[in-house]
Amino acid sequence: MPLSISGRPGSPTLTGLALVAVLCLGGCGEQRATDTTAGAPTGTSRSAASGAPGASPYVEPGAGDGAPHYNENNGSRRPGAMSPASATDAAREADRIRPVLKRLWGQKKWDPATVRAALLSLGYEEERTGSNGKSHGGTLIVRAMNSRFTDGREVTPEGALVGLRVHDDACVTAFVQKSNYEVMTNGPYPETGCFEPPFGH
Repeated sequence: MPLSISGRPGSPTLTGLALVAVLCLGGCGEQRATDTTAGAPTGTSRSAASGAPGASPYVEPGAGDGAPHYNENNGSRRPGAMSPASATDAAREADRIRPVLKRLWGQKKWDPATVRAALLSLGYEEERTGSNGKSHGGTLIVRAMNSRFTDGREVTPEGALVGLRVHDDACVTAFVQKSNYEVMTNGPYPETGCFEPPFGH
């Protein structure tokens, strides 16, 4: 049946055509996913189905900041795994060290010589290494804090870093400085032993 269009305002035929035009134009320009097997529901725009617009296709799973090769570049910053038995032993040694550092911090004594002497009094033996870097016994290292650049110059903050090798796969690491102290357990790092490598490696 032929459709006649009346020019009268309020005409049912003109109102119906206007409604159809609005519905048709409302869906223009929207791209819809057509592959429902890819996991994106029908009706989801492509940018939402594939992640944020402009997302890098090179992001590694679990990459901290999303940069390509993050895991490879930061492998030296990941401590090794501890066995359950080694983790238990490390936690026990951490419990011995913690009150000593708390006391020194309260006394405002955080220089490496004082911290070393206090920890040696617990019966630990200071680690000794030969000229080739090979260990000749002992498990405790106490040294100055890592230096850092501040206002264009290298500065070593006051304080001491502590590393205690409990087993081949377990360490106690700690620090004491003016602002705070902390005692942790971790597996050794691939290149730096008990100590976390400094940034900028």
